[in-house]
Amino acid sequence: MKSFFLQFPERERRRQQRDEEEGAALVPQPPPDDDDDDDHGGGGGAGAAADHEDPAAAKQQQLDDGDDDQAAEDERQQEAIIIAAAGWKKQQAAAWWMRRPQKLPVVPTRGVGLVIAGFVVLALVIGSTSSWWSHLDYASSFLLGGGIRQHHHRPPHHVPSPAAALVPIPFSCGGNATTTSPSPSPSLSSPPPQAAVHHHQSPPPPRCPEYFRFIHSDLSPWRATGITREAVERGRGRAAFRLVVVGGRAFVETYHRVFQTRDTFTQWGIAQLLARYPGRVPDLDLMFNCEDMPEVRAADFPVRSDAPPLFRYCKDDATLDIVFPDWSFWGWPEVNIRPWAPLLEEMAAQMARLPWPDREPYAYWKGNPGVSADRADLLRCNVSDRADWNARVFAQDWGAAIRAGFRGSNLAEQCRHRYKVFVRGRSWSVSEKYILACDSPVLLVDTPFRDFLSRGLVAGEHYWPIDPARKCPAIKLAVDWGNAHPAQARRMAGEGSGFAREELAMDYVYDYMLHLLTEYARLLRYKPTVPDKAVELRAEALACPARGREREFMMESRERYAADYEPCTLPPPFTAGELRDMARRDQEVRDRVKKMTASMEHERPPQP
Repeated sequence: MKSFFLQFPERERRRQQRDEEEGAALVPQPPPDDDDDDDHGGGGGAGAAADHEDPAAAKQQQLDDGDDDQAAEDERQQEAIIIAAAGWKKQQAAAWWMRRPQKLPVVPTRGVGLVIAGFVVLALVIGSTSSWWSHLDYASSFLLGGGIRQHHHRPPHHVPSPAAALVPIPFSCGGNATTTSPSPSPSLSSPPPQAAVHHHQSPPPPRCPEYFRFIHSDLSPWRATGITREAVERGRGRAAFRLVVVGGRAFVETYHRVFQTRDTFTQWGIAQLLARYPGRVPDLDLMFNCEDMPEVRAADFPVRSDAPPLFRYCKDDATLDIVFPDWSFWGWPEVNIRPWAPLLEEMAAQMARLPWPDREPYAYWKGNPGVSADRADLLRCNVSDRADWNARVFAQDWGAAIRAGFRGSNLAEQCRHRYKVFVRGRSWSVSEKYILACDSPVLLVDTPFRDFLSRGLVAGEHYWPIDPARKCPAIKLAVDWGNAHPAQARRMAGEGSGFAREELAMDYVYDYMLHLLTEYARLLRYKPTVPDKAVELRAEALACPARGREREFMMESRERYAADYEPCTLPPPFTAGELRDMARRDQEVRDRVKKMTASMEHERPPQP
């Protein structure tokens, strides 16, 4: 007996056309052979209906067989199943990708057999989405340790002293405070200024965050031999300025101008460190580079201790530069970014008005795409009439923004999406800490460059790793996972923002600076002296002549009181085994996410 589908070729053709229009074809076909674009490939729809016999002849054949009543009943049963299955699938298609099409067998039965055939159709539809759900559930099994426990808060850095016991830090722009004339070199035997000691019970200082342990790693090339004056001098040609501290007073010798006010605000931060911890910064002599790209290549120094110890903002695994907190912690006036501490408070107030569930369920990025190929490529992931990768990407017109003074760029108001994308600039980017603080899962496009804070981030815990070679499908997978598992997505958001707010609080930024400079000074094999052309680094000399935002941000980030507490306790160096285990775990997470991305990309093309 002829199958049900072949007995009504015209109805079957019309039904296939209707299903194709609804995006829920019952009999899917393989995708076109010329569709080999991995990132933007569309799903295969139903193919053109094959030529069938004349409908009237088919109907006459049914009448001749005396089966018209039975056939009509069969047709009604089958159409009811088709409508139910297509309607269910249409609802799912709006949110999920389609599974790679599979051919359905022809069902050679009637009655009960047709009902079974309908359930087969429904099972295949459900199976497509179930496969997707299973992949998302698999992600939850290894991200965040497979649980949904809440962020573990770091204990307070210190117990604040009574206001009456605090020692104010002197600051005045009157008299000769704005002079920049070099001061005479102080005697090495003169006692450094000290903070007042208050006899109140204080708990022991907390252990520093784990990323402090990389201080030992950065200084390891000189650990055995120490640092000679000749080694420091070899870095002169790469440095923007030289910093010398003698007897608790800092001096700067400038070699060349740098981009915007990077050097000024870096030096301002160092001046605040000396005011916060008076007498605690030891005598030292170092070279500082304010550019983006690390440049002390390990391959150029077979004997590692021959490399110049050069301080800068970032490094990678192939370089020996020593990383130091960047200038933007004290403000970036040229782009209207406030100092870190007041900006965190402003961001917290803004986010309280827009909880995570109420945010746009997409991944957001805004910035200058012209500084790196990764940023330019990210624009490809924006929503279009061809694909929707769950990304909302905006290119910052820097020319227009500069002319407007970046008045329309308030980072505190850019936490309106559930997910935030981080992509590197020319090397690293200062934007990472602002993105982490948004209390949204960070989709971090993998980069070889690391600053002092990013080495403390753990893939799959503080952020979702994004493969640079497959940004668009990787972003879509991450957003789909988070929207399907909101509790775990919010936990990842909490881990990232908790790191930014607690482990990266200014208390710890200053402690990192102090421990790094202290450990560096211990390696010096000579007594630092003040260069002839050096100028004393004083807060008044930087802030008093400043105008506009420069002055405003310096005043916002100025330390008011000397610390009457100890800095956090520096943890020991990483062992070789610990470093291997950390690298292995991070790589395992990345590999699993890459495998999931490739699988999802293969199974489910994006829906526009």
